[in-house]
Amino acid sequence: MKGAISNSLVGLLMVFALAACAQQPAQEINAAKSAVDAAIADGAEKYSPAGARKVNDELAAAMAEVNSQDGKFLKDYKKAKGLLAAVRTDAEALKASLAARKQEAKKQALDALDAATAGVKDAEAALAKAAGNRKAKVALDALNSDAKGLEGNLREIKNLIDTEDYTTAIDQAGAARERSAHLAEKAAQLAPAVKAPKMKGTGKKKHS
Repeated sequence: MKGAISNSLVGLLMVFALAACAQQPAQEINAAKSAVDAAIADGAEKYSPAGARKVNDELAAAMAEVNSQDGKFLKDYKKAKGLLAAVRTDAEALKASLAARKQEAKKQALDALDAATAGVKDAEAALAKAAGNRKAKVALDALNSDAKGLEGNLREIKNLIDTEDYTTAIDQAGAARERSAHLAEKAAQLAPAVKAPKMKGTGKKKHS
């Protein structure tokens, strides 16, 4: 009987010793962090900000669990390993989804550029109609200068698309569209009034 009790105590002591000496799940930590870093490096914060926040929050929660176990005498990293595995899975899924999100963002940026380009052309057409108003030369010169600035903006937007900065391109294209609409409105106000043609008399000629 005493031998059985002794063996049980030895077994319990071994379990306690193993728990007390449990090591951080370094491999799981590194794998989770690498997966999150890869997703962020591939543009997750631009193309899926909610997804980027999610995996970062999950990683923080997993590391909080690791740190919690570090401070205990009897350490149990089972829960932490499960959280870290979930982080890795979610981060890898997020990274895999970014290609489609990039294509959608590119399409939106190109559509925004087309709309901005059309707006600039409308503004230039309005300026061409207003060019005959010599009394408004100073104002028209300023508007033409603004139009040239918008043409420069269009080139910048195209460069942003070429460098895959689609979010900034969309924002700048929207701003250029608004500026061109405002410019076209001002130009229309300066256009010279078109005189109505004189109507010929319709009365009957008197006979002598």
